[in-house]
Amino acid sequence: MSPDHPAPPAPAEPPEQPADTAQVGHAPPTDRLSDLARVSLAALGVVYGDIGTSPLYAIKECFSGEHGVDPTRANVLGVLSLVFWSLTFIIVVKYLTFVLRADNRGEGGTMALLALLAPRSKTEPPSRTKHVLILLALFGCSLLYGDGMITPAISVLGAMEGLAVAAPGLRNLIVPITVGILVALFLLQKRGTARVGAIFGPATLIWFISIAAAGAPWIYRQPEVLWALNPVHALSFFVHHGLHGLLLLGSVVLCITGGEALYADMGHFGRRPIRVAWYAVVMPALLINYFGQGALLIALGDEARANPFYKLVSGLWVYPLLVVATVAAIIASQAMISGAFSLTRQAVQLGFSPRLSIVHTSGEAEGQIYVREVNTALMVACIALVLVFRESSNLAAAYGMAVTGTMNITTVLFCAVARECWGWSWLRAGSLTLLFFVFDLPFLIANLAKIPHGGWLPLVVAAMVFSIMTTWKQGRTAIEKFITSASLPLDAFLEDLERRSPHRVKGTAVFMTSNPEGVPVVLLHHFKHNKVLHEQVVLLSILTEREPEVPAKDRVKVRDLGQGFFHVTAHYGFMQTPNVPEIMRACRIAGLKTVQSDTSYYLGRETLLTTGRSGLARWRKALFAFLSRNARPATYFFGIPPNRVVEMGAQIEL
Repeated sequence: MSPDHPAPPAPAEPPEQPADTAQVGHAPPTDRLSDLARVSLAALGVVYGDIGTSPLYAIKECFSGEHGVDPTRANVLGVLSLVFWSLTFIIVVKYLTFVLRADNRGEGGTMALLALLAPRSKTEPPSRTKHVLILLALFGCSLLYGDGMITPAISVLGAMEGLAVAAPGLRNLIVPITVGILVALFLLQKRGTARVGAIFGPATLIWFISIAAAGAPWIYRQPEVLWALNPVHALSFFVHHGLHGLLLLGSVVLCITGGEALYADMGHFGRRPIRVAWYAVVMPALLINYFGQGALLIALGDEARANPFYKLVSGLWVYPLLVVATVAAIIASQAMISGAFSLTRQAVQLGFSPRLSIVHTSGEAEGQIYVREVNTALMVACIALVLVFRESSNLAAAYGMAVTGTMNITTVLFCAVARECWGWSWLRAGSLTLLFFVFDLPFLIANLAKIPHGGWLPLVVAAMVFSIMTTWKQGRTAIEKFITSASLPLDAFLEDLERRSPHRVKGTAVFMTSNPEGVPVVLLHHFKHNKVLHEQVVLLSILTEREPEVPAKDRVKVRDLGQGFFHVTAHYGFMQTPNVPEIMRACRIAGLKTVQSDTSYYLGRETLLTTGRSGLARWRKALFAFLSRNARPATYFFGIPPNRVVEMGAQIEL
């Protein structure tokens, strides 16, 4: 069913509620201090899992990676200064201060911005500028899938590399154990994370306490590392190293991976808990650990550069740190996997992806879903990455392109939302955008050097996902045009029925349609061949709104058309999954009485012919036909009882 996108009222200024959660149905209330602490703790495990595990490999790559520098005092202070000011400007200033304000009814992320920038309806063609912005948003979403492949692999592999420090003889077991953990993690997805999700926050809190405790003693021994807070050291580093210093940003960027999660997960927790968790726990712990690793490198030099994170502790303390790091890496991976599931559901609802197997794994939490196809693809990709790259340092070469690409796209979309939705002037929006690009573009340029060494991988994945999304959208638009041209006006059909008075049989027939003003082609075929109609005929339209969730009380509208015909319109948000039996039950409140055992659902089965004149490229026609054949049936996706379905075929030329 193709979505529609009516526009919500656009605020004149970005809303900034003190509670930060009033707009979102699934965001917990944070009015009381105890609620704020509880939600902030929960945000730790979901929002900050990725960026929280960056200390496992970020500093190591700066001193031993492809473009690493020697661990001299000046280089250490320069790198630490870059890390500090990157975290401060990109995470604190850009995301926490400004980007979090660019929400769609409380929901954040690239798809939420895409819904805001999409045309107001199917009949409104997008302007050239808006079309480019939509394509940028889609490519940003596609990049997140590439990020989703690498994050679990590099996080778990980076954690398990502590074995080489604790027991060098076990080095050969790192890859097999990593693969085993990833396989178990992905196989558990279908069972849902509701039960174990409650421990994510406390476990991640233990992780942040542990990394701070590991780094603090070294800062005490080498307090001179605190001079890195002065940005002069970052500038001096660039002056001294020139182009090599710019290329090192490809490793520094690893400390801000996961920044986009702050924005994407805003709807689950709200702005305030995310900010509280950052300032109270995450940022202090990260800085203490990063500066502790820097102090270690000043003190030990080359002896520590191979793995400065695990060198922070000695003796038997490596083992508990290894366990805590592994748990933190699993939690970070789980957050990324869940994010990929959520992103996929949004793409399906907004009409950019074929129907997939979306299973709700919790009866209480709307966001707890499992998408089998995405889970399988990510599992295969992650395991392949571990087996091919084998070390986190090698994977780090592929990491960063997706992150920096998404960062730059978010900056462009933020500017567009500020102009279109908030009414900012070009001077105001453009000045802030240029300021963001001062940091975003150098990181992107530095990561271009990674393309020959693995950075091409997330770009190829993004290109494939982008091609699927755009092809599916264009194909469905072409099919809608064909169906609209083949349907009759509803008023004319009802007038003809009144004259002919066809035979009516008991029961209810439901016909799904995306055109509320026309007669579904399936209904015309049914009436033409069977010569009868049911006592009640329901024309059901499911529309996806440009907002995350539609409350149940506003979801279903029933219109009596006369002669036993009813038009039912069900409105869903792009974060929700439609369910036809629930819609029919909700119709009873509006006066449409149906009996489930006496209701039949008529669906069309399309046979695509790629010989038409739709304007799609030949390769897009072939891809769309393949996707259509493998899409989940409407019966499964919409929760329709299979034994109540009647399918009627139709040939459509693309």
